Amino acid sequence: MTANETAGWSDLGWHSWEDLALVRARLDAGADPNHGPYAFERPLHTAAEHGSAEVVAELAGRVDDVDAECEGRTALWEAVFNDRPENARALVAAGADPWRPMMGGWSPGRLSLAGPTPGLFFPFPPGHAGLTEAETAAVAEADRLSGALGGIEGDGFSLACVRGITAAEAAARLAGEPADEEELEEIDPFDDEAMQFIGLTDVPGGCVVSQQWGYMASTPGVMKALSAGTVAYGMYANPKSGNQGCVYRDGEDVAWDTHPGGGDVSSDDSAEEILLKYLYVGHAEAYCFAGAGLRPTDARAITDPDTHVRLPDGDYRH
Repeated sequence: MTANETAGWSDLGWHSWEDLALVRARLDAGADPNHGPYAFERPLHTAAEHGSAEVVAELAGRVDDVDAECEGRTALWEAVFNDRPENARALVAAGADPWRPMMGGWSPGRLSLAGPTPGLFFPFPPGHAGLTEAETAAVAEADRLSGALGGIEGDGFSLACVRGITAAEAAARLAGEPADEEELEEIDPFDDEAMQFIGLTDVPGGCVVSQQWGYMASTPGVMKALSAGTVAYGMYANPKSGNQGCVYRDGEDVAWDTHPGGGDVSSDDSAEEILLKYLYVGHAEAYCFAGAGLRPTDARAITDPDTHVRLPDGDYRH
C-alpha cells in the first residue's frame, strides 16, 4: 500500500466502513473526513449507507458540517433511505437535523415515516408535514404489491407496464397478430424468431406486455407505441448485467438505462418518484407496476400471460 493510499479513502471497500480501527487509522494518517476520492462522494455519506454506527460517529465528530450535502442529500438522509437506523441515531446524536428539507421535499424525518422505522425521530416536532393521504396509501400498496409479486424467480424476461389501456389496445398499437397454441408450443427461446412473440395481460389499472425469454417487451419500438397518450414503465431482467429499466411517456423516453429496484435516486427526481424508488428498493418488477399505477394480485402477467401475439417484422431497438 502506498503512502497516498494510507492517507486516503480510494482503496476502501464497502465492508471497510464497518471497521472503526481502520477508519480511525486513516483519519489519524491525514485522510480528509470531508472529501472522498471523487467529487460525488463524502466519507460520512458512504459510512452512513454502508458502515457501522461507530464509524459514523467517528466521522461525524471530525467533519466540518455533519449536515453537509452531497448530490442533494445529507448523510442522515442516506442512512434513512438505506434503512440504517443505528447510523441515523448516531448522526442525530452528532447534531444532524432530521427535518432539513431536501430531495423533492423529503427531509430525512419525513422519509422515515414511509419506511420500516417510522418512529425513528419521534416525538414528531410541530411545524413539519407528515405523510399525505396519497403517500400513506402508496406505502400500504408497496407492502401488498411486493408480496403479490414475490414469487417471480429467475431472469432473462422483460415487461412493459402500461397505464390505462387494455391488452387488446396494446395488441392493436403493436399491430400484433394472435399466436395460436401450436406456434407457442414450438417456440425455441434461443431462436431469433422467438423474439417476435410477446404476452399480454389485463390487470387493474392497465395492462402488461411481457416476454419470458427475452428483452423485446422493453425495447424502444415497443415502449414508444404502448406509451402514446399515457405512461409505461419497462424493464429487462438482463442475466448478464442486472435489471435495465426505462420509462416512456406519450411516446418519448423520459428515463433510460435505469436500475429499477436499485435505489438510484437523483436530486432531479420528483417527490413522487423518490418515494417510489424508496419503497421498492430490491423489488424491480413491483417498482414498474407501481410506477404505471397497476395493481396486480399476483405475478401471472409475467409468468403466465393471458394471450400471446406475434409482432410484425421490424427494428424495435430504435
